[in-house]
Amino acid sequence: MLMSIAAAAAPKASNPYGLMEALEQGGVIAWTVFIILCAMSVGTFYILFTKLIEQQKVINQGKKVRAAFWRAPSLKEGAAKLEKNSAYKQIVDDGIKAQEEHTKLTDPVEAHDWLHGSLARSEAQINSSLGGGLAFLATVGATSPFIGLFGTVIGIYRALIKIGAAGQASIDAVAGPVGEALIMTALGLAVAVPAVLAYNFLQRRNKSIAEQLNSFTVDLLAYLVSNGAVRPAVAAAPAASAAKPAAAPTKA
Repeated sequence: MLMSIAAAAAPKASNPYGLMEALEQGGVIAWTVFIILCAMSVGTFYILFTKLIEQQKVINQGKKVRAAFWRAPSLKEGAAKLEKNSAYKQIVDDGIKAQEEHTKLTDPVEAHDWLHGSLARSEAQINSSLGGGLAFLATVGATSPFIGLFGTVIGIYRALIKIGAAGQASIDAVAGPVGEALIMTALGLAVAVPAVLAYNFLQRRNKSIAEQLNSFTVDLLAYLVSNGAVRPAVAAAPAASAAKPAAAPTKA
């Protein structure tokens, strides 16, 4: 009984093959690989969350456009209802500016071509801004396994050196370097998988947003070249709730 209590109270032996021990055994190369992979992981999650917030703002702006913009009596009044510095307001402002500048051209250009080019340029700028940072995710997803593999190769190389120095392949001689090699492989994969998933997820949302922006740009172009005669069908605003019927008279 006393022996079991003493054994339970005794501190557990530390793991000699943990992450920190592997980094200490690997030296400068192991620490360098570890720091690079950590920086890649932090950058991946930073881009993921900031892009999600940016994309959600544009999606919410699109809902407001469908709800209120096309019900405005004029284009400028509709633009005033849009959120300041929003993607949709930028397209509308660029369209209004292009329409005003068309009359100042000395070389005659079709209004449709001029407005279409201006709106397409504005739309491309927004899509380019939404795509910012995705190249970093693609780079991390493609290179981090190889960076981890570099640490793996160094660990295996150190294990072979210990085997040669000891003259035999004992577990004690190779457990540390081989463990270091496996840890580096696992770290590389742990950084690559979230980066690839985040890239594909954000790319898919950007494609959906680009389709919505293109649809709005086409509707806006039709509105501009027709001087407001052509506009998309918008559901009517919800009518005020009808007055409640008078209560039936109670019997005496």
